[in-house]
Amino acid sequence: MSAPVFSTLGCRLNAYETEAMRELAAAAGIGGAVVVNTCAVTAEAVRKAKQEIRRLAREHPGVPVIVTGCAAQTEPGTFAAMPEVTRVVGNAEKMQPGTWRALSAPDLIGQTEKIMVDDIMSVTETAGHLIDGFGRHRAYVQAQNGCDHRCTFCIIPYGRGNSRSVPAGVVVEQIRRLVDRGFQEVVLTGVDLTSWGADLPGSPRLGDLVMRILRLVPDLARLRISSIDSIEADENLMRAIATEPRLMPHLHLSLQHGDDLILKRMKRRHLRDDAIRFCEEARRLRPDIVFGADIIAGFPTETEAMFENALRLVEECGLTFLHVFPFSPRRGTPAARMPQVAKALIRERAARLRAAGQAALQRHLDAQIGRTHRILTEGPRLGRTEQFAEVAFAADQPEGRIVAAVVRGVAGGRLLA
Repeated sequence: MSAPVFSTLGCRLNAYETEAMRELAAAAGIGGAVVVNTCAVTAEAVRKAKQEIRRLAREHPGVPVIVTGCAAQTEPGTFAAMPEVTRVVGNAEKMQPGTWRALSAPDLIGQTEKIMVDDIMSVTETAGHLIDGFGRHRAYVQAQNGCDHRCTFCIIPYGRGNSRSVPAGVVVEQIRRLVDRGFQEVVLTGVDLTSWGADLPGSPRLGDLVMRILRLVPDLARLRISSIDSIEADENLMRAIATEPRLMPHLHLSLQHGDDLILKRMKRRHLRDDAIRFCEEARRLRPDIVFGADIIAGFPTETEAMFENALRLVEECGLTFLHVFPFSPRRGTPAARMPQVAKALIRERAARLRAAGQAALQRHLDAQIGRTHRILTEGPRLGRTEQFAEVAFAADQPEGRIVAAVVRGVAGGRLLA
């Protein structure tokens, strides 16, 4: 019996959970199935999920199609109505061994109940299933799931539930296992990572977790943290940025915009000056640090002046890696009921933001020429610097090692070494 075919859409946390599902499905003896792990961050993401389901169903005729992930959680009826879909599984259910044992039943296709989705808001713990990492040389560890905030544009809390933290001891133990297996770099992931610990005894903070990992796993060469909310950065996190060379000098910030009124309409917890101050302080503590950021173009009511404030944030925060989201209304969110910006204008503003981001990245890459970087090799001729810039090597390198190399040029958005 052939192994299930898995398809992942969306974030790194989804990718992590796909690997966990792969192990759960194997333990349950599932074979000959298609599993699509969906994203719901935008309306476009849901459209792509449907497209992917139809494509895989055509490529694997007669095979059960199981749909899970955030879009399945928030719109189970939408996917259950698709003739290609056999089962719709919720985000909590997909991480439970019992779900996969039930899905392994030989009469799966003939059963009439298609939806296995419960109330995600009733989930109070993260799933305890651990994986031994995915990717060949960089591993991802889920430290947190869900979100307690209710930004007006975001559907994700309804797909992921409220914030839940993985206890520090569990995170540390998994990282030890990954290091023992040869991983040089570990990335902490979560939906709202800076909320880690609020639901644990003593209410520790993300900085406490980072310091504990670095202290208790001395053989871990590199630790990264994924997207954070800069307004929630705690004292220990800033101390780690300043004093811990094994914490990589690259932070991806959930900024979303650069205009104060738009930020208030988004129900964000920071203003533009907060973002600028954070970047200035982090750069003072760690001069080589670089920042990525999420920015939404064309949020409802956005005027040209408001957009210009977002555009200027690229330079004022010194952003290097920009992730631009053209706004698309998500049914059920307050932003969907606000006065909308014309789609053509949204596309035009998103293009201007991306151009600013490309220019900022090019400046950063050009500044690296002649410098020596420590690079984690991801393939014979590919790797990443500590600042997460991609590097192409002129000659084969040993994979999964950290090598020192001088940057001799830039081409195609990559450093050349």
